[in-house]
Amino acid sequence: MSITVLRAGSLTTIQDRGRPGLAHLGVPCAGPLDRPAADLANRLVGNRSDAAVLEVTMGGLHLRAGRGHWIAVTGAPCPVEVNGVARGHARAEWAERGADVVLGPPSSGVRSYVAVAGGFDVVPVLGSRATDTLAWVGPPPVQDGDLLAVGPSRGAPQPHDTPRPPRRGPLRLHPGPGVDWFAPEAVEVIGSSAYTVGSESNRIGLRLDGPPLERRRGEMPSEGMVLGSVQVPPHGRPVIFLADHPVTGGYPVIGVVEPEDLWMCAQARPGETLRFTRWRAASR
Repeated sequence: MSITVLRAGSLTTIQDRGRPGLAHLGVPCAGPLDRPAADLANRLVGNRSDAAVLEVTMGGLHLRAGRGHWIAVTGAPCPVEVNGVARGHARAEWAERGADVVLGPPSSGVRSYVAVAGGFDVVPVLGSRATDTLAWVGPPPVQDGDLLAVGPSRGAPQPHDTPRPPRRGPLRLHPGPGVDWFAPEAVEVIGSSAYTVGSESNRIGLRLDGPPLERRRGEMPSEGMVLGSVQVPPHGRPVIFLADHPVTGGYPVIGVVEPEDLWMCAQARPGETLRFTRWRAASR
């Protein structure tokens, strides 16, 4: 079974749970930026959580079903049509043989996720089907005219409890290993200021514009970086490392975003505002 890509949109990649545990070899993890949305899409069509999905940036995807498929679209809310008929978001929908499935531009957010019963069955690289846009490990970005193989499904989807994280608000920030590289007031600044998402943001990192964070020490040797690290280059504006981030970096990390909040970074559009909730100092 396969699905034909008639129009891939601005950037559509294949993502599964990624390649954890290979950072010591210089291989980023990759995987969906909005993991709760990808997991929800898989649950809706009866897949396991490690099944490969499509991550669609700002809509514009046009697929043609093969033998008929259960599909689900989650993440950034966007119009979904099957043969020109509007279908639901965040629910399982049947696309019959030869049906055209079209995703319009999302009304909010950035990334939508398309799951198909059986998962997208591309060839794994280093144990994963995830596309890494930093080193381009894994399958290449989806292109117009691609034929995407689909694995065997487990039958019709069954009702599931499919919660979406209800929390929206400031990103919770834990102290980073480089917090002592900054002036004392920098912690107060990052916890009380509004930052604007920059247009150069991507799957590698979310670039923010706002009050600079003053250092009290100079440059540092390169060191290991983890998902959610808030690294601060010399200009003082923070960068949040996302799924395709490099495994090392040479700028100090003032904090690390709570993992459960990273999905909000995935859906933050350029020009939108983000805030941080800084950690509280330990009581004496």
